[in-house]
Amino acid sequence: MFFRQLHRPLLLLLACVFTLPILAVLASWLPFGPQHADAGQILREMASTVLPGYVGTTVWLALMVGVGVAVVGTLSAVAVTLFDFRGRRTFEWLLLLPLAMPAYVTAYAYTDFLQYSGPLQMGLRATFGLEGKLLPEVRSVGGAAWVFVFSLYPYVYLLARTALSERAAHLMEAARLMGAPLSRRIREVALPLARPAVAAGVALALMETFADFGVSSYFGIQTFTTGIYKAWLSMDNRVAAAQLATMLLAVVALLLWLEQRAQRRMRFVVGRGARAGSNEAQPTLLTGRRLGLAWVLCAFPVLAGFVAPVLFMLRPLAADWSVLPWNRFLEWTANSLRLGSISAVLAVVLALFFAFSRRRSSDWVTRTVVQLASLGYAVPGAVIVVGLLLPVGWLQVAAPQSNVGYWITATAVGIVWAYLVRFSAVALQSVQSGYARIPTSFDDSARMMGVGGWGLLTRVHWPLLRRSAMAAGLLVFVDVMKELPATMVLRPFNSDTLAVVAYQLARDERLGEAALPSLALVAVGLLPVILLSRTLRSSRH
Repeated sequence: MFFRQLHRPLLLLLACVFTLPILAVLASWLPFGPQHADAGQILREMASTVLPGYVGTTVWLALMVGVGVAVVGTLSAVAVTLFDFRGRRTFEWLLLLPLAMPAYVTAYAYTDFLQYSGPLQMGLRATFGLEGKLLPEVRSVGGAAWVFVFSLYPYVYLLARTALSERAAHLMEAARLMGAPLSRRIREVALPLARPAVAAGVALALMETFADFGVSSYFGIQTFTTGIYKAWLSMDNRVAAAQLATMLLAVVALLLWLEQRAQRRMRFVVGRGARAGSNEAQPTLLTGRRLGLAWVLCAFPVLAGFVAPVLFMLRPLAADWSVLPWNRFLEWTANSLRLGSISAVLAVVLALFFAFSRRRSSDWVTRTVVQLASLGYAVPGAVIVVGLLLPVGWLQVAAPQSNVGYWITATAVGIVWAYLVRFSAVALQSVQSGYARIPTSFDDSARMMGVGGWGLLTRVHWPLLRRSAMAAGLLVFVDVMKELPATMVLRPFNSDTLAVVAYQLARDERLGEAALPSLALVAVGLLPVILLSRTLRSSRH
């Protein structure tokens, strides 16, 4: 009875919590408020000056990243799925390691090693007697594309690997028996099967690219995300920043629609593949030159996306340990752990509530609220920041005596709110996958025995959902630890996290000191990679 009375109002309240940032951003186009006229003038000035640069740079970066992740992710997935070679099982999980590297950490590492004053160019000038700049500028659109490609290709690799493993080996074997050469089998059989998965992975990678602030800001690239922060912090116009955020949100919404469409097509292909598969079909054994090519295709992404950045970050650590801020490191770590733990626990609780409500009721209110909560991951952190602070500014103008601004900006309320809007979708997806493995007959049996409401959740569902909930909490915890855009603006005073400190030290060209918090983030990021690798391995067996 208690659940029936409260779950509908609680759902509506949570719907308001999750949609407020988006609604506030959209409301920036409405003709009210003292800053609206100024915002219109600023946008017109930006449209004639910097806005075309934002659009051009963002589009060009998206094209390079999209093509890059599609090529790297697809080739590596084809290599480990359709072929058998020495070291294949090792490469299956090694190719996941770049997921542990935040893109901005990879950017710091490459900049420190490849810049004009870096060890590589200095060594070349000293060895060969050369002068001037010897390598292209790292801090460029091309350098950012390189960082994003080798940080985000695992999205394509994972989805393409799943799609190919279901059906491709069987059809490749059938094509071989019909006399088709290897190149034709890959071109006309494997790649068409992987196309929906590749499209979904590219869309996910582009959403991460558009949401990025650390790489773009550090490299000095004028993208939409950096434009939002510039309009907010430099021009001091929140409405203009919100309107720019709306444009970015529209692009992300288009990518999300494309990703979901590709996912539906991929499920169709996988479903057909499951019926048509054959246990007798085996991957093609590679030897000689083909073996060497497979090694190159699998090893290079790992080297470029994980091994090289880690080594580049370890070099300044090994050179001079005295510059490291050991006394502050524990404080930064404690702040990151505190925010990550609070957000992870709350996200899991919300995910359990949403999934349980969806399982018990299929009315349109429940479906809508759950759908809204599941879309938060696609919203960039910059958009959420603007969407939270904009109504706070409106409220302070209308009621100066209000303490809302204090609670949102001077405490952990605002930053945790932003984390929940951004990452609750991660927890919800994991919990829903756990619920999918619980037959509905368990619920019917429990009701016949007089167990319902919260008792059904705590006594029947929770023991079966414990592993999924732990995985959900871990994923949210790691995402919070690595989150940069929202944390930079909304963190309480004197509560710097590892991500913020790494960015600030790198921005100040103190890359040696930035190595320690950056590597700590990488170490934390390895946890979900290990979990994902074990999950994939167990699903195969």
